Amino acid sequence: MGYKVCLSFGIKGFLIINSQIYNITSEILQDKDIFQKYICQNLQNNYYWSDDWSEEFYIELAKAGFISTSHETANGLVLLPELQLDYAILDFKNLHISTKVKKLLNKDNHELKINTRFNEVLNRFDTQHKYNWLKDEYVELLKNLHKNNDTKVNFRIISVELICKDTDTLVAGEVGYIIGKTYTSLSGFSSKEKKYVNYGTLQLVLLAKFLEKNDFKFWNLGHPHMTYKQKLGCEIYSRSEFLKRWDEAVGC
Repeated sequence: MGYKVCLSFGIKGFLIINSQIYNITSEILQDKDIFQKYICQNLQNNYYWSDDWSEEFYIELAKAGFISTSHETANGLVLLPELQLDYAILDFKNLHISTKVKKLLNKDNHELKINTRFNEVLNRFDTQHKYNWLKDEYVELLKNLHKNNDTKVNFRIISVELICKDTDTLVAGEVGYIIGKTYTSLSGFSSKEKKYVNYGTLQLVLLAKFLEKNDFKFWNLGHPHMTYKQKLGCEIYSRSEFLKRWDEAVGC
């Protein structure tokens, strides 16, 4: 069944409970008994790997609750799906807006847009993160998924853009995906210019308001151990707690 095939490597900046990272396939995901027993209930492993870069497999992973990144190995880039041990979830009633962001909201010199500058948002990640896992095959995969949004069932890749109205400048943004009435963040950026301090948080707040207005159930922000997510109002869900809510909300 492919479950015993494994790689052993360390990943800087990532928590890996077990140094053996097992291969995952579509066949494993489709076998509900194996998926539940050997993956969902296995808290010794959170990361898996695959060299399957197909759109169908990526969507299948996302619908199962995995959030996928990538990693460079001696044999090339591999997909690195993670069924996290815990998740940061924002229920919109818990959204916290700081005083500084409230002041920015009152300025009304900005606009939140969806899917107007997808490639530009992708290109900005390289300047934001020390390790940018959005590259090569992964970038091409996201571009193809975005291009084929209209052909996918219950799955859409989107870019979120915060635009300064006066200059038409992209000052913050992110890429993520919609499944059912859920939204999951993949990666984001914000301008380092002093005049745009707190605009990254402003983008998050405006996105939360957009999702709430459009009747989303919740926002999945992935790893919970980042201060800005807690300040935004996220709550931490264990894997089992998350998957229960996730399965009910995605409607797959």
